[in-house]
Amino acid sequence: MEKVTDWFVLWTQLVQAHDRYWDIKKKQKKKNVDAWKDRARHFDKMVQKRWSKPDTSRQLLQSMLVANPGATVLDIGAGTGAWAVFMARHALHVTAIEPSDSMCNVMRERIAAENITNVSIIQDKWPDVDVDVHDFSFASHSMYGVADFRAFVEKMNQVTRKRCLLLMRVLLADAPMARAAMRVWGQPYDSPNFQVAHNALMQMDIYPDVVMETEKGWDPWTHETLDMALSEVKNRLNLENDSTHDRFLRSLLENSLIEKEGCYSWPVGNRSGILHWLPVGRQET
Repeated sequence: MEKVTDWFVLWTQLVQAHDRYWDIKKKQKKKNVDAWKDRARHFDKMVQKRWSKPDTSRQLLQSMLVANPGATVLDIGAGTGAWAVFMARHALHVTAIEPSDSMCNVMRERIAAENITNVSIIQDKWPDVDVDVHDFSFASHSMYGVADFRAFVEKMNQVTRKRCLLLMRVLLADAPMARAAMRVWGQPYDSPNFQVAHNALMQMDIYPDVVMETEKGWDPWTHETLDMALSEVKNRLNLENDSTHDRFLRSLLENSLIEKEGCYSWPVGNRSGILHWLPVGRQET
C-alpha cells in the first residue's frame, strides 16, 4: 500500500533543493546581493514577450475584477509590476509586495511610464509583512522560494475577503525533468509547483478551483551541448558531485532533446495554472 505524502514536507524539501541549485548559480557572487540585480530588466522583457498574446490567466483576473467594481488587490511578489499595472486598470487600488530593490525600481519606472496612480509598493517579504485586508490576494510564481507554504497560504486567508489566487508552474508528467526527478528522488517534481501546492491546500481542507492556461507552454530551455544540459539537470537535482545517475540522465537527454543548428532544445515541459479559493471562514458574496 502506498504511503500518504505530507505535501508540506515535500514542498519544503523541494524549496531547499531549489535553493541549493541557485547557490551554485551565484556562488561566485558576494553574499546578500540582490538576486535580481542583473536579471530584473531581462525578466521584465520576458514577461512583455509572453504577454504579447492573450492568455487564460489574465482573462480570469479581469473577469473577477470587472464583476467586483471598486475592489482592492494584494499582489504578492509583484516583481517588475506587470500584474500590478494590469490589475490597476480594473481595480480601485493595488498593493504590490516585493522584497527586491531591483524589481521595485523597474516596477516604479513601469508605473510612472503608464501614468498609474492607484498602485502602492511595499518593499518587504511575504508572509512577514503586515497589510490591511484586501478583496483579492494574488501571487504569480512568487511562492517557490518560501519554505513554509502553510504560512504563505494562512496569511493570504487572513488578509483576503473574496478570493485568494495562486498562479503556478505545472510540470508536465512526461517532461524530461519529471522523469529525471522520479529516477533520482522517487517522485516526479523537480521543484515546488502547482501539483504539490494543490495537494498541500487540500491537506489544509482548502479545495481550490482550478483554471489551466490553454495556451502553449513555457518557452523551452536550450543548451549548446548535451554536457551542458546534463550539468543543468544534475545541478537542479543536487547531483553536482554525484555520478550515480549520469548514464540514465544522459540517455534521457539524448532521447528527449532536439538538436538543431548546433543547439539542443528541450521539449515544452511546463504550462501555467491558477488555484483559487474563497478564504477560509469567509462567505461567498
